[in-house]
Amino acid sequence: MHLNDASPKRKKLAILLTFVTIPFSGFMTDIYLPSFPSMANNLNVSEHSIQLTLTAFFLSYGFAQLLVGSVLDSVGRQKPVLISLVTLVLSSIGIALTKDVSLIISLRIVQGIATAFIVVAKRAFFVDLFEAEERKGYLSYFTIVWSAGPIIAPFLGGYLEDLIGWKSNFWFLAIYAIILLIGELSVGGETVPAKSKFHFKTIVNLYGTMLQNSGFVLGILVLGLSYSVTMVFNVAGPFVVEEHFGFNSVVIGYCTLILGIAWMLGGIISKRSIHLKFNAKTLIGTLSQVALIGLLIAIAGYSDWLVLLIGFGFLIHICSGFLFTNFFTHNLLFFPKNAGIAGGLMGGLLYIVTSLSSFVIASSGEIITTMDMGLRYLMISVPLLIVVLIIIRRPFN
Repeated sequence: MHLNDASPKRKKLAILLTFVTIPFSGFMTDIYLPSFPSMANNLNVSEHSIQLTLTAFFLSYGFAQLLVGSVLDSVGRQKPVLISLVTLVLSSIGIALTKDVSLIISLRIVQGIATAFIVVAKRAFFVDLFEAEERKGYLSYFTIVWSAGPIIAPFLGGYLEDLIGWKSNFWFLAIYAIILLIGELSVGGETVPAKSKFHFKTIVNLYGTMLQNSGFVLGILVLGLSYSVTMVFNVAGPFVVEEHFGFNSVVIGYCTLILGIAWMLGGIISKRSIHLKFNAKTLIGTLSQVALIGLLIAIAGYSDWLVLLIGFGFLIHICSGFLFTNFFTHNLLFFPKNAGIAGGLMGGLLYIVTSLSSFVIASSGEIITTMDMGLRYLMISVPLLIVVLIIIRRPFN
C-alpha cells in the first residue's frame, strides 16, 4: 500500500514508526562503545582491532549510501527496508555468538550496508510525503530525533555490559530490529511518488550535477567533520575513562549520555535559531567550538580530571550538534526532486569523511590523557573552521 492512499490513522502510525526507526543507526554505532575495553580483553585483541569494528561499519555505511539512493528511487522504499531489517537481526545474532574479531568486522560491514538502506529510505520519507514548510519542519526534527540514539544507546550499553557482558548489546540490536520489522509489516508502506528506472548513466549524470554544486559538497564536508568531532570521544573516550581515569563501563555510559544530550541540545538550538542568518550563526558556532577546544588544551596542561574532559566535551558537542543540524536541513533541500539519490550521496560522503577521520584519530598515536583528547578535537575542528570560512565567503545562500 502507498501511504498517500492510507488512512490518516495509519499515516500517523507510519510517521511514528519512522521516528522510532531514525535513532536505530545511532544504536548500531553507539550501544557497544562502553564495551570496547571489555571486548578487547575478552577477544584477546588490541584496542585498534575493536576500534576497527566501528570504522568498518562507518566505511561500508558511507559507501553503500552512494548507491542505495538510486536503488530506492527505482525499486521503492519498503521492500529494501524489510530485507535490511532481517539482515540486521541475523548479523547481530551472529556477532553475539562469535569470538572471532575478523568475523565481527565482516558482519559490521554487512550491517553498515543494511543500515544504509534503512536510513536513506527513512530520510526520504518526509520528502516523499510532504511539501514545502511541512517538509522542512519534519526534516528539522530529523537530527534531533536521531540524536536519541547516541544519547540512550551507550547509557543502556554501559549497564548491559556491567550486568551481562558485551554480547548483550548485539542481542539488544537484534530485538530492536525485530520490533521495527513487525512495525514495518503492520503499519509501514511505500512512499516513493513514482518509481524511476535504474539507468546507470542517468545516475552518474545526477551525481555529477550534485557534485558540481559547491555549496552542497562543502555542506557535506561540514556535516562529516562536525560528526567527526563527536567521534573523538566515541573512538578513544572509553579507553581513556576506563584505563586512565579508572572507571567502569557504567561511568563510560554516563559520559556518553551527557555528550549525547549535548549533541541533541545543539540540534534544538539550531532549530530555534532557524530564523537567523545562516552564515552568521554557522561562523559563531564554529569559532566557539575552536575557542573551547583551545581553552581545554590550555587547562589540561595543569589539570587532568574526567569532569574537565566531560565538561568541555559537553560544550564542544553542543557546537557540533548545532552545526550538523544547520547543514543537514540546508543540504537536503538542494535537490528535493531526487531526494533518494541526494540523501544517499550526502549520507555516503558524510560517513566516508567520518570513517576516515575515525581511522586517523585511532591511528594518531596513544590517547591517554585529557590533553591527548583535546589535541584530537583540535585536529578535526581546524579543518572544519577552514571549510566554514570558505562557505561564508562565497554566495551559496
